[in-house]
Amino acid sequence: MKILICEDEEIMLTALEFRLQRQGFEVIKAEDGKQAIEKIQTESPELVIADVMMPYVTGLELIAHIRNSLKSSMPVIVISALEQDEVVLEAFKIGATDFITKPFRPNELILRIRKIFQEMEN
Repeated sequence: MKILICEDEEIMLTALEFRLQRQGFEVIKAEDGKQAIEKIQTESPELVIADVMMPYVTGLELIAHIRNSLKSSMPVIVISALEQDEVVLEAFKIGATDFITKPFRPNELILRIRKIFQEMEN
């Protein structure tokens, strides 16, 4: 399974890449939303993990692009340090599949990814 991680914090990006690869996932990295849009079109990931606050294109704008411009139902997990209810509600309103607040345990993210892939198979 191919996962695109879109995260502007290099340490977080590298840590997530390492953890997901150890779980057998193929990982594509993007350091900003603009790069993420390019990678979605060239790499065809099966799931996107996107931070809300990113340069150029935010995580919410990325979801809107995936749902509206690409007309894709690809699962998107949004991660954010923001604990603002309105951000979470907006993410779900525009099409986020799941939302996880930083800091989070990598195992929790992996469980959520596996659940989404399991639901996709059914």
